[in-house]
Amino acid sequence: MQIDTLSWKILKCLQTNARQSNADIGRQVGISSPAVSERIRKMEDAGIIHGYKTVVSPFETGYQLKAIITLRAFMGKLKPFLEKVKTYDEVLNCYRITGNENIVMEVVLKNQKHLESFIDQLISYGETKTQIVLSHVVANNAIRPIH
Repeated sequence: MQIDTLSWKILKCLQTNARQSNADIGRQVGISSPAVSERIRKMEDAGIIHGYKTVVSPFETGYQLKAIITLRAFMGKLKPFLEKVKTYDEVLNCYRITGNENIVMEVVLKNQKHLESFIDQLISYGETKTQIVLSHVVANNAIRPIH
């Protein structure tokens, strides 16, 4: 499916606030509510829109520490790790990457002791490097058209 300018505008509205009504979106982009609904349905059917989610603030729920952890897997440990990482509640995002490390993870933890315990679980799979996140510079998950 080709995404035209109008569909990009609808996507931007949804990425800003997925709970707004189709009528509100229609007013913002200049089309009717049924037309918005139809375009959204087509984008869902095409797999462009995968779903809608609630974003929870880790800080407000007791997770005071955010870190980026890279892992350089030991020989034969990458595949077992790829299965195990799916069970870690601390992991917000995990990517398999190129370069010296195999994995990069964004994790949230309650405190320094929790971080230590989490790293202890990881070191059986490989060498880790940890960076503590101080703040978000760009916190934008929106996909935009590239011109």
